[in-house]
Amino acid sequence: MDNKFRVSLNHVDVVEYDRNRRLPGHQRQFLDKMDHDMAQGFELAGEFIATPDAMQRAKFVAMQLVIALQTNEDGLIAASCAYLANRFPEIQQVKAVEQGEQFALELIFAGEEANKVAVQFQDKLH
Repeated sequence: MDNKFRVSLNHVDVVEYDRNRRLPGHQRQFLDKMDHDMAQGFELAGEFIATPDAMQRAKFVAMQLVIALQTNEDGLIAASCAYLANRFPEIQQVKAVEQGEQFALELIFAGEEANKVAVQFQDKLH
């Protein structure tokens, strides 16, 4: 079984994260902090989510991942990939496609190519 988590931007694979790599304790603690911070609520697709569920958290982190790719923030790229790969082992890929001043996201889950979750278009940073 392929144990890779992939990220593609504009139909090009840009990140591959190996789920077999064990995270050090401080990195696992950082993922816990991310969960704690998100439990306080966040804005997703222009709407404030006060008590986000797991799927809303996955979408939020995937959006942060794409923004980090656009701005070359390696730390945020690494943290976002680690979060999605470790907290959501069923997510196999994040696909992002820029469309004008916006981008669209899809979360691809293990099993079937048809098992996708689309995320509404989001504004790009630049």
